[in-house]
Amino acid sequence: MGTHSELGEFLRVRRAALQPDDVGVLNYGIRRVPGLRREELAMLAGVSTTYYTRLEQGLSTNASEAVIGAIARALNLDEAERAHLFNLARPGKAKRRMPFKPDKVRPGTLRLIQSMSGTPAVVLGRRSEVLAWNALGHRLVAGHLEYAAPETPSSRPNMTRLLFLDPHTRELYTRWPEEASRAVASLRLVAGKSADDQELAALVGELTLKSQEFAKLWAKHPVENCMSGVKYMQHPEVGHLELNFEVLTPPDESGHRVLLYAADPGSPGAAALQLLQGAGDFEGALRSAAEIDR
Repeated sequence: MGTHSELGEFLRVRRAALQPDDVGVLNYGIRRVPGLRREELAMLAGVSTTYYTRLEQGLSTNASEAVIGAIARALNLDEAERAHLFNLARPGKAKRRMPFKPDKVRPGTLRLIQSMSGTPAVVLGRRSEVLAWNALGHRLVAGHLEYAAPETPSSRPNMTRLLFLDPHTRELYTRWPEEASRAVASLRLVAGKSADDQELAALVGELTLKSQEFAKLWAKHPVENCMSGVKYMQHPEVGHLELNFEVLTPPDESGHRVLLYAADPGSPGAAALQLLQGAGDFEGALRSAAEIDR
């Protein structure tokens, strides 16, 4: 994922998505390509067409913050998209590539989610890999996988990979296109901050080759900082679930996220979660009894 090529693609996609009427530009004649012309966007941003063209072509690497901000305004970018543009246009200094070291959940975070027995919780790494989950979180999002799967890096589930390539996960979400768009937009935001992350590049490459739906969404350059919302599920054990979700981020630079699910009090979703928790507690008691008998 070359930073300069990503910058050019992002600018082209966003420019093509804007119509002249959206930004008050007079539309003269027939347009051969969708969206604004380069010269029109350059005019809106107050820069020369030549300079803007060099940015799209990845030939200019020292754009000022004022210029980037002006282009962001001309493109009508929201806060997350604007931050993404700055990440692409002003990448940090390249760091010496270190050997890959598997990530792991902080012990304190693990204790926290395990203490929340009535709240489904999943800890994700920066590439959406599952670092840990509590019993209810596992049963909710991936009960068909082994509970201990996140403990081994080689078998660690990845929520984005599961969403696009795992049939069980796809069937879980009744609004799968919405969930898929949200996942790709979040991954794009991470990619803009981690241009030299080879593992992330490998994940994107794998999904692009194996899923046409992922490839189409990725090419649109969606960007969104998904911190809260609603997930609509059809769970194989308890049926329909409408759950609120919140994403908590630790104040360090790990890139970890704690994904929490909750239902409105007294709602069918709350009853379904209690049922799911009860079924898990029952199975856990059976396993413990079987181990004692041995």
